[in-house]
Amino acid sequence: MARRFIGLSIADRDMLPSRCVGCVYWESSQTLPRECGGACDVGAATEWVRTVAAEWGECGRVAVEDGAFLGFIKYAPTTYLPQSLNLPSGAPIEDVPMIACMHLAPEARQRGLGGVLLRAALRDLVARGERSVQAYALAGRRDFENSPFVGMEFLLRNGFTVASPHHEVPLLRLDLKSLVSWSDNLESVLESLRIPLRVPKQAPATLANDRGR
Repeated sequence: MARRFIGLSIADRDMLPSRCVGCVYWESSQTLPRECGGACDVGAATEWVRTVAAEWGECGRVAVEDGAFLGFIKYAPTTYLPQSLNLPSGAPIEDVPMIACMHLAPEARQRGLGGVLLRAALRDLVARGERSVQAYALAGRRDFENSPFVGMEFLLRNGFTVASPHHEVPLLRLDLKSLVSWSDNLESVLESLRIPLRVPKQAPATLANDRGR
């Protein structure tokens, strides 16, 4: 059962969490409640990914296991993420790409997958010649299932620093120059994570199934 990364633009959107399939929180310019699904439009969400991929390049990574979803991370230049202009910590830094959101399957949480997905995104940005990356973080919260923000503590543990403070959604930034020497094989790291393997569904035993045994 191989685990691997695929680009968000080529992933089947139906494999994403149901709340993410049509979510256009970051893609909306109207000020929205800071929750996943504040605005939903499956067609617009699909077209957004295609447009960003065509104009800028791949805008996310999805971790899968034999086609089944484990987690994903989304990132893009802030011009494609207009919701960022409405946040109380202030406008994002111009010309710096932004990590928008990250979601994991329940069985993959607290097992290191978040860090691997983040590193996959950062390595992609380094390969494109980006010098830094930013993210609006969610402070003082443990439940991120319905949050369009990445946790502040997680980002701080992974080298981000506060660029614009706020008690709820500070803006964080990471200098990517320190990552140029990375040589991790992220596919191998993903494969080695202690995530329970999915057990194929089996038909319930019946008298018909048991005959001849």
